[in-house]
Amino acid sequence: MSAQPGIDRGHTDDLMSFLRASPSPYHAVASAAERLEKAGFRRIEETAPWDGTAGGRFVLRGGAIIAWYVPEGAEAATPYRIVGAHTDSPNLRVKPIPDTGAHGWRQIAVEIYGGALLNTWLDRDLGLSGRITLRDGSHHLVTVDRPLMRVPQLAVHLDRSVNAEGLKLDKQRHMTPIWGLGGVEEGDLIRFVAEETGVAAEEIAGWDLMTHSVEPPAYLGRDRELVAGPRMDNLVSVHAGTAALIAAAQQEPPYIPVLAAFDHEENGSQSDTGADGPLLGTVLERSVFARGGGYEERARAFAGTICLSSDTGHAVHPNYAERHEPGHHPRPNGGPILKVNVNQRYATDGAGRAVFAAACERAGVPWQSFVSHNSMPCGTTIGPITAARHGIATVDIGIAILSMHSARELCGAQDPRLLAKALNAFLGA
Repeated sequence: MSAQPGIDRGHTDDLMSFLRASPSPYHAVASAAERLEKAGFRRIEETAPWDGTAGGRFVLRGGAIIAWYVPEGAEAATPYRIVGAHTDSPNLRVKPIPDTGAHGWRQIAVEIYGGALLNTWLDRDLGLSGRITLRDGSHHLVTVDRPLMRVPQLAVHLDRSVNAEGLKLDKQRHMTPIWGLGGVEEGDLIRFVAEETGVAAEEIAGWDLMTHSVEPPAYLGRDRELVAGPRMDNLVSVHAGTAALIAAAQQEPPYIPVLAAFDHEENGSQSDTGADGPLLGTVLERSVFARGGGYEERARAFAGTICLSSDTGHAVHPNYAERHEPGHHPRPNGGPILKVNVNQRYATDGAGRAVFAAACERAGVPWQSFVSHNSMPCGTTIGPITAARHGIATVDIGIAILSMHSARELCGAQDPRLLAKALNAFLGA
Protein backbone atom coordinates (compact mmCIF):
# COMPACT_ATOMS: atom_id res chain seq x y z
CA MET A 1 0.00 0.00 0.00
CA SER A 2 1.43 3.35 -1.06
CA ALA A 3 1.84 6.16 1.44
CA GLN A 4 1.45 9.87 0.80
CA PRO A 5 4.90 11.48 0.63
CA GLY A 6 5.79 13.85 3.44
CA ILE A 7 3.49 12.45 6.13
CA ASP A 8 5.30 11.70 9.38
CA ARG A 9 3.07 9.07 10.96
CA GLY A 10 4.79 8.75 14.34
CA HIS A 11 2.63 11.34 16.10
CA THR A 12 -0.58 10.12 14.47
CA ASP A 13 0.20 6.49 15.30
CA ASP A 14 0.60 7.60 18.91
CA LEU A 15 -2.67 9.55 18.72
CA MET A 16 -4.50 6.42 17.61
CA SER A 17 -3.09 4.54 20.61
CA PHE A 18 -4.25 7.40 22.84
CA LEU A 19 -7.76 7.25 21.36
CA ARG A 20 -8.00 3.51 21.95
CA ALA A 21 -6.83 3.89 25.54
CA SER A 22 -9.30 6.73 26.23
CA PRO A 23 -12.90 5.59 25.70
CA SER A 24 -14.19 7.97 28.41
CA PRO A 25 -13.07 11.31 29.91
CA TYR A 26 -11.82 9.43 32.99
CA HIS A 27 -9.64 7.22 30.81
CA ALA A 28 -8.42 10.25 28.83
CA VAL A 29 -7.08 12.04 31.90
CA ALA A 30 -5.54 8.78 33.15
CA SER A 31 -3.80 8.35 29.78
CA ALA A 32 -2.51 11.94 29.85
CA ALA A 33 -1.38 11.57 33.48
CA GLU A 34 0.55 8.40 32.66
CA ARG A 35 2.45 10.21 29.91
CA LEU A 36 3.17 13.19 32.15
CA GLU A 37 4.46 10.99 34.97
CA LYS A 38 6.83 9.23 32.57
CA ALA A 39 8.15 12.69 31.64
CA GLY A 40 8.84 13.55 35.29
CA PHE A 41 5.66 15.41 36.21
CA ARG A 42 4.15 14.52 39.57
CA ARG A 43 0.56 14.45 40.71
CA ILE A 44 -0.38 16.71 43.60
CA GLU A 45 -3.58 16.61 45.60
CA GLU A 46 -5.85 19.63 45.89
CA THR A 47 -6.25 18.95 49.61
CA ALA A 48 -2.49 19.01 50.26
CA PRO A 49 -0.24 22.07 50.69
CA TRP A 50 1.65 23.10 47.54
CA ASP A 51 5.23 24.26 47.16
CA GLY A 52 6.63 26.65 44.60
CA THR A 53 9.70 24.73 43.50
CA ALA A 54 10.55 24.19 39.84
CA GLY A 55 9.22 21.16 38.00
CA GLY A 56 6.14 19.63 36.45
CA ARG A 57 2.90 19.01 38.35
CA PHE A 58 -0.66 18.03 37.57
CA VAL A 59 -4.03 17.89 39.29
CA LEU A 60 -6.73 15.34 38.44
CA ARG A 61 -10.38 15.90 39.21
CA GLY A 62 -12.91 13.53 37.65
CA GLY A 63 -12.62 13.85 33.87
CA ALA A 64 -10.42 16.97 34.02
CA ILE A 65 -6.66 17.47 34.28
CA ILE A 66 -4.63 20.66 34.82
CA ALA A 67 -0.88 20.22 34.30
CA TRP A 68 1.89 22.83 34.37
CA TYR A 69 5.65 23.21 34.44
CA VAL A 70 7.45 25.79 36.60
CA PRO A 71 10.84 26.66 35.04
CA GLU A 72 13.91 27.33 37.16
CA GLY A 73 13.89 30.92 38.37
CA ALA A 74 10.20 31.54 37.65
CA GLU A 75 8.87 34.46 39.68
CA ALA A 76 5.48 34.71 41.36
CA ALA A 77 4.21 37.04 38.63
CA THR A 78 5.50 34.94 35.71
CA PRO A 79 2.67 34.72 33.16
CA TYR A 80 1.16 31.46 31.92
CA ARG A 81 0.83 30.07 28.41
CA ILE A 82 -2.19 27.77 28.42
CA VAL A 83 -3.46 25.15 25.99
CA GLY A 84 -7.14 24.56 26.72
CA ALA A 85 -9.08 21.50 25.54
CA HIS A 86 -11.87 19.15 26.62
CA THR A 87 -11.99 15.43 27.31
CA ASP A 88 -15.67 14.63 26.70
CA SER A 89 -17.46 13.62 23.50
CA PRO A 90 -21.15 13.10 22.67
CA ASN A 91 -22.34 9.56 23.37
CA LEU A 92 -24.94 7.42 25.16
CA ARG A 93 -24.65 7.35 28.96
CA VAL A 94 -26.11 4.81 31.37
CA LYS A 95 -29.09 5.91 33.47
CA PRO A 96 -29.30 5.49 37.27
CA ILE A 97 -31.63 2.48 36.86
CA PRO A 98 -29.98 0.82 33.88
CA ASP A 99 -31.75 -2.53 33.50
CA THR A 100 -34.65 -2.48 31.07
CA GLY A 101 -36.02 -4.41 28.13
CA ALA A 102 -39.10 -5.60 26.27
CA HIS A 103 -40.43 -8.57 24.31
CA GLY A 104 -37.65 -10.92 25.39
CA TRP A 105 -34.81 -8.47 24.73
CA ARG A 106 -32.55 -7.32 27.55
CA GLN A 107 -31.59 -3.67 27.15
CA ILE A 108 -29.68 -0.88 28.91
CA ALA A 109 -31.37 2.43 29.62
CA VAL A 110 -29.28 5.34 28.34
CA GLU A 111 -29.44 9.13 28.24
CA ILE A 112 -28.15 11.15 25.29
CA TYR A 113 -25.02 13.12 26.25
CA GLY A 114 -24.23 16.25 24.26
CA GLY A 115 -25.18 16.89 20.64
CA ALA A 116 -24.66 13.38 19.34
CA LEU A 117 -25.36 12.49 15.70
CA LEU A 118 -27.82 9.81 16.74
CA ASN A 119 -27.87 7.84 13.50
CA THR A 120 -24.11 7.17 13.81
CA TRP A 121 -24.77 5.10 16.95
CA LEU A 122 -27.11 2.72 15.11
CA ASP A 123 -25.99 -0.79 14.13
CA ARG A 124 -22.57 -0.19 15.66
CA ASP A 125 -20.81 -2.56 18.07
CA LEU A 126 -20.57 -0.74 21.39
CA GLY A 127 -18.45 -1.28 24.47
CA LEU A 128 -18.90 0.09 27.97
CA SER A 129 -16.52 2.44 29.78
CA GLY A 130 -16.31 5.06 32.51
CA ARG A 131 -15.83 4.71 36.23
CA ILE A 132 -17.46 3.25 39.32
CA THR A 133 -17.31 4.67 42.83
CA LEU A 134 -17.10 2.32 45.80
CA ARG A 135 -18.56 2.81 49.26
CA ASP A 136 -15.16 3.89 50.56
CA GLY A 137 -15.10 6.74 48.02
CA SER A 138 -12.46 5.20 45.76
CA HIS A 139 -12.87 5.26 41.98
CA HIS A 140 -12.13 2.46 39.53
CA LEU A 141 -12.00 2.68 35.73
CA VAL A 142 -14.35 0.43 33.78
CA THR A 143 -13.25 -0.82 30.37
CA VAL A 144 -15.31 -3.35 28.42
CA ASP A 145 -13.71 -2.90 25.01
CA ARG A 146 -15.53 -5.59 23.09
CA PRO A 147 -18.93 -5.81 21.35
CA LEU A 148 -21.38 -5.71 24.24
CA MET A 149 -24.31 -3.57 23.04
CA ARG A 150 -26.01 -2.50 19.83
CA VAL A 151 -28.76 -0.04 18.93
CA PRO A 152 -30.55 -1.82 16.05
CA GLN A 153 -32.09 0.25 13.28
CA LEU A 154 -35.53 -0.61 12.01
CA ALA A 155 -35.38 -2.65 8.80
CA VAL A 156 -36.28 -0.79 5.60
CA HIS A 157 -39.13 -3.27 5.05
CA LEU A 158 -40.80 -1.83 8.17
CA ASP A 159 -40.04 1.81 7.29
CA ARG A 160 -40.46 2.15 3.53
CA SER A 161 -40.21 5.95 3.65
CA VAL A 162 -36.83 6.15 5.37
CA ASN A 163 -34.75 6.73 2.24
CA ALA A 164 -37.20 9.23 0.73
CA GLU A 165 -38.20 11.20 3.82
CA GLY A 166 -35.19 10.68 6.08
CA LEU A 167 -34.57 8.84 9.32
CA LYS A 168 -36.54 10.14 12.31
CA LEU A 169 -35.28 9.01 15.72
CA ASP A 170 -36.98 9.52 19.06
CA LYS A 171 -34.28 9.86 21.74
CA GLN A 172 -36.37 8.05 24.34
CA ARG A 173 -37.88 5.21 22.29
CA HIS A 174 -35.34 4.43 19.58
CA MET A 175 -31.89 4.71 21.18
CA THR A 176 -32.00 1.97 23.84
CA PRO A 177 -29.21 -0.60 23.19
CA ILE A 178 -29.79 -4.34 23.42
CA TRP A 179 -27.26 -6.53 25.19
CA GLY A 180 -28.91 -9.92 25.37
CA LEU A 181 -32.03 -12.04 25.57
CA GLY A 182 -34.29 -12.85 28.49
CA GLY A 183 -36.19 -11.07 31.21
CA VAL A 184 -35.17 -7.86 32.92
CA GLU A 185 -33.17 -8.45 36.11
CA GLU A 186 -32.64 -5.56 38.49
CA GLY A 187 -28.94 -4.99 39.22
CA ASP A 188 -27.83 -7.14 36.28
CA LEU A 189 -25.62 -4.53 34.59
CA ILE A 190 -23.84 -3.48 37.78
CA ARG A 191 -23.19 -7.11 38.70
CA PHE A 192 -21.66 -7.55 35.25
CA VAL A 193 -19.53 -4.41 35.70
CA ALA A 194 -18.38 -5.66 39.11
CA GLU A 195 -17.22 -8.94 37.58
CA GLU A 196 -15.40 -7.13 34.78
CA THR A 197 -13.71 -4.74 37.21
CA GLY A 198 -12.88 -7.29 39.90
CA VAL A 199 -14.84 -5.73 42.76
CA ALA A 200 -17.83 -6.87 44.80
CA ALA A 201 -21.14 -5.66 43.40
CA GLU A 202 -22.40 -4.66 46.83
CA GLU A 203 -19.43 -2.28 47.21
CA ILE A 204 -20.43 -0.20 44.15
CA ALA A 205 -22.19 2.93 45.35
CA GLY A 206 -22.21 5.00 42.15
CA TRP A 207 -21.31 4.90 38.47
CA ASP A 208 -20.57 7.15 35.52
CA LEU A 209 -20.79 4.75 32.60
CA MET A 210 -21.09 5.32 28.87
CA THR A 211 -20.97 3.59 25.51
CA HIS A 212 -18.14 3.75 23.03
CA SER A 213 -17.55 2.33 19.57
CA VAL A 214 -15.15 -0.62 19.72
CA GLU A 215 -14.00 -0.15 16.12
CA PRO A 216 -10.38 1.04 16.38
CA PRO A 217 -9.00 4.17 14.69
CA ALA A 218 -7.55 3.56 11.24
CA TYR A 219 -5.84 5.26 8.35
CA LEU A 220 -8.21 5.78 5.44
CA GLY A 221 -7.86 6.41 1.73
CA ARG A 222 -5.74 5.11 -1.11
CA ASP A 223 -2.66 6.84 0.24
CA ARG A 224 -3.71 6.65 3.89
CA GLU A 225 -3.72 10.45 4.11
CA LEU A 226 -6.81 10.50 6.33
CA VAL A 227 -7.61 9.11 9.78
CA ALA A 228 -11.02 7.82 10.89
CA GLY A 229 -11.66 7.32 14.56
CA PRO A 230 -13.77 8.05 17.63
CA ARG A 231 -13.62 11.03 19.99
CA MET A 232 -11.34 13.19 17.83
CA ASP A 233 -13.49 16.03 19.13
CA ASN A 234 -11.60 16.71 21.26
CA LEU A 235 -8.99 14.11 22.24
CA VAL A 236 -6.86 15.19 19.27
CA SER A 237 -6.26 18.43 21.20
CA VAL A 238 -5.77 16.70 24.57
CA HIS A 239 -3.15 14.43 23.04
CA ALA A 240 -1.40 17.27 21.17
CA GLY A 241 -1.49 19.50 24.25
CA THR A 242 0.03 16.77 26.42
CA ALA A 243 2.83 16.18 23.91
CA ALA A 244 3.44 19.93 23.58
CA LEU A 245 3.62 20.47 27.35
CA ILE A 246 6.11 17.63 27.79
CA ALA A 247 8.27 19.06 25.00
CA ALA A 248 8.02 22.61 26.37
CA ALA A 249 9.18 21.44 29.79
CA GLN A 250 12.49 20.43 28.20
CA GLN A 251 13.03 23.96 26.85
CA GLU A 252 12.86 25.99 30.11
CA PRO A 253 10.51 28.58 28.58
CA PRO A 254 10.12 32.18 29.83
CA TYR A 255 6.46 31.45 30.65
CA ILE A 256 4.78 28.74 32.73
CA PRO A 257 3.27 26.32 30.20
CA VAL A 258 -0.09 24.80 31.15
CA LEU A 259 -2.42 22.12 29.81
CA ALA A 260 -6.05 22.55 30.93
CA ALA A 261 -8.29 19.72 29.70
CA PHE A 262 -11.86 20.02 31.00
CA ASP A 263 -14.90 17.77 31.11
CA HIS A 264 -18.51 18.65 30.13
CA GLU A 265 -17.76 21.01 27.25
CA GLU A 266 -20.35 19.23 25.14
CA ASN A 267 -23.17 20.24 27.48
CA GLY A 268 -22.14 23.75 28.52
CA SER A 269 -19.07 23.41 30.77
CA GLN A 270 -21.00 24.20 33.95
CA SER A 271 -19.60 21.74 36.47
CA ASP A 272 -16.77 21.51 38.96
CA THR A 273 -14.66 19.90 36.22
CA GLY A 274 -15.87 22.13 33.38
CA ALA A 275 -14.30 25.27 31.97
CA ASP A 276 -17.05 27.40 33.50
CA GLY A 277 -16.09 26.18 36.97
CA PRO A 278 -13.33 27.54 39.22
CA LEU A 279 -10.80 24.72 38.70
CA LEU A 280 -8.35 26.47 36.35
CA GLY A 281 -8.39 29.77 38.21
CA THR A 282 -7.88 28.05 41.54
CA VAL A 283 -4.91 26.05 40.26
CA LEU A 284 -3.23 29.07 38.68
CA GLU A 285 -3.76 31.21 41.78
CA ARG A 286 -2.41 28.54 44.11
CA SER A 287 0.66 28.22 41.91
CA VAL A 288 1.25 31.99 42.19
CA PHE A 289 0.79 31.88 45.98
CA ALA A 290 3.05 28.82 46.30
CA ARG A 291 5.83 30.84 44.66
CA GLY A 292 5.45 33.54 47.31
CA GLY A 293 3.09 35.87 45.46
CA GLY A 294 -0.09 37.62 46.55
CA TYR A 295 -3.01 39.32 44.84
CA GLU A 296 -0.74 41.81 43.03
CA GLU A 297 1.41 39.05 41.54
CA ARG A 298 -1.68 37.03 40.65
CA ALA A 299 -3.14 40.02 38.77
CA ARG A 300 0.14 40.63 36.93
CA ALA A 301 0.49 36.95 36.00
CA PHE A 302 -3.07 36.75 34.65
CA ALA A 303 -2.68 40.02 32.73
CA GLY A 304 0.27 38.54 30.82
CA THR A 305 -1.32 35.14 30.26
CA ILE A 306 -2.54 33.84 26.89
CA CYS A 307 -4.67 30.75 26.26
CA LEU A 308 -5.01 28.81 23.02
CA SER A 309 -8.38 27.06 23.21
CA SER A 310 -7.85 24.06 20.95
CA ASP A 311 -10.93 22.27 19.65
CA THR A 312 -11.94 20.72 16.35
CA GLY A 313 -13.61 22.77 13.61
CA HIS A 314 -15.35 22.01 10.34
CA ALA A 315 -13.41 21.08 7.22
CA VAL A 316 -15.23 21.99 4.00
CA HIS A 317 -17.60 19.13 3.17
CA PRO A 318 -17.44 18.19 -0.54
CA ASN A 319 -21.11 17.15 -0.60
CA TYR A 320 -22.39 20.19 1.31
CA ALA A 321 -20.06 23.02 0.31
CA GLU A 322 -22.99 25.47 0.33
CA ARG A 323 -23.16 25.11 4.14
CA HIS A 324 -19.70 26.68 4.48
CA GLU A 325 -18.57 30.29 4.21
CA PRO A 326 -17.47 30.52 0.55
CA GLY A 327 -14.24 32.43 1.23
CA HIS A 328 -13.06 30.14 4.04
CA HIS A 329 -12.73 26.45 3.18
CA PRO A 330 -10.39 24.67 5.63
CA ARG A 331 -8.98 21.48 4.15
CA PRO A 332 -7.52 18.33 5.70
CA ASN A 333 -3.71 18.38 6.04
CA GLY A 334 -3.73 22.14 5.52
CA GLY A 335 -2.59 22.78 9.08
CA PRO A 336 -4.43 23.98 12.19
CA ILE A 337 -7.28 26.47 11.88
CA LEU A 338 -7.81 29.86 13.49
CA LYS A 339 -11.50 30.12 14.49
CA VAL A 340 -13.12 33.55 14.34
CA ASN A 341 -16.62 34.76 15.23
CA VAL A 342 -17.28 38.45 15.82
CA ASN A 343 -20.23 37.60 18.08
CA GLN A 344 -17.81 35.96 20.52
CA ARG A 345 -18.80 32.36 19.96
CA TYR A 346 -15.03 32.15 19.54
CA ALA A 347 -12.71 34.38 21.57
CA THR A 348 -10.20 35.20 18.81
CA ASP A 349 -9.39 38.83 17.98
CA GLY A 350 -6.70 40.46 15.86
CA ALA A 351 -4.13 40.36 18.66
CA GLY A 352 -4.83 36.66 19.15
CA ARG A 353 -4.43 36.04 15.44
CA ALA A 354 -0.95 37.56 15.64
CA VAL A 355 0.01 35.28 18.56
CA PHE A 356 -1.19 32.17 16.73
CA ALA A 357 0.42 33.15 13.43
CA ALA A 358 3.75 33.75 15.19
CA ALA A 359 3.62 30.32 16.84
CA CYS A 360 2.88 28.62 13.53
CA GLU A 361 5.71 30.55 11.85
CA ARG A 362 8.20 29.48 14.53
CA ALA A 363 7.04 25.88 14.13
CA GLY A 364 7.16 25.99 10.33
CA VAL A 365 3.49 25.00 10.25
CA PRO A 366 0.88 26.19 7.71
CA TRP A 367 -2.44 27.40 9.10
CA GLN A 368 -5.94 28.20 7.88
CA SER A 369 -8.86 30.44 8.87
CA PHE A 370 -12.38 29.30 9.77
CA VAL A 371 -15.53 31.41 10.01
CA SER A 372 -19.13 30.23 9.82
CA HIS A 373 -21.52 30.93 6.96
CA ASN A 374 -23.59 33.98 7.91
CA SER A 375 -26.80 31.98 7.51
CA MET A 376 -25.63 29.13 9.76
CA PRO A 377 -25.42 29.27 13.57
CA CYS A 378 -21.89 29.11 14.93
CA GLY A 379 -20.87 26.63 17.58
CA THR A 380 -18.75 27.60 20.55
CA THR A 381 -15.94 26.28 22.73
CA ILE A 382 -14.29 26.74 26.10
CA GLY A 383 -12.51 29.80 24.63
CA PRO A 384 -15.07 32.53 25.40
CA ILE A 385 -15.78 30.92 28.79
CA THR A 386 -12.08 30.97 29.72
CA ALA A 387 -11.67 34.56 28.56
CA ALA A 388 -14.71 35.83 30.45
CA ARG A 389 -14.27 33.84 33.68
CA HIS A 390 -10.56 34.54 34.19
CA GLY A 391 -9.93 37.73 32.20
CA ILE A 392 -7.34 35.85 30.15
CA ALA A 393 -6.58 36.69 26.51
CA THR A 394 -7.81 33.66 24.57
CA VAL A 395 -7.52 32.47 20.97
CA ASP A 396 -9.68 29.71 19.46
CA ILE A 397 -7.90 27.22 17.23
CA GLY A 398 -8.06 23.52 16.32
CA ILE A 399 -7.92 21.16 13.37
CA ALA A 400 -10.48 20.74 10.59
CA ILE A 401 -12.49 17.52 10.60
CA LEU A 402 -15.55 15.98 8.97
CA SER A 403 -18.42 14.17 10.75
CA MET A 404 -18.10 16.20 13.95
CA HIS A 405 -20.12 14.66 16.82
CA SER A 406 -20.39 11.37 14.97
CA ALA A 407 -19.45 8.16 16.74
CA ARG A 408 -16.56 8.14 14.26
CA GLU A 409 -14.95 11.28 12.87
CA LEU A 410 -12.46 12.02 10.07
CA CYS A 411 -9.34 14.21 9.87
CA GLY A 412 -6.16 14.57 7.84
CA ALA A 413 -3.36 12.28 8.95
CA GLN A 414 -0.90 15.19 9.04
CA ASP A 415 -2.99 17.68 10.99
CA PRO A 416 -2.61 16.23 14.53
CA ARG A 417 1.19 16.48 14.27
CA LEU A 418 1.03 20.01 12.82
CA LEU A 419 -1.23 21.04 15.70
CA ALA A 420 1.17 19.61 18.27
CA LYS A 421 4.10 21.45 16.67
CA ALA A 422 2.22 24.75 16.76
CA LEU A 423 1.19 24.21 20.39
CA ASN A 424 4.76 23.42 21.39
CA ALA A 425 6.00 26.59 19.69
CA PHE A 426 3.37 28.53 21.64
CA LEU A 427 4.13 26.94 25.02
CA GLY A 428 7.88 26.90 24.64
CA ALA A 429 8.32 30.38 23.17
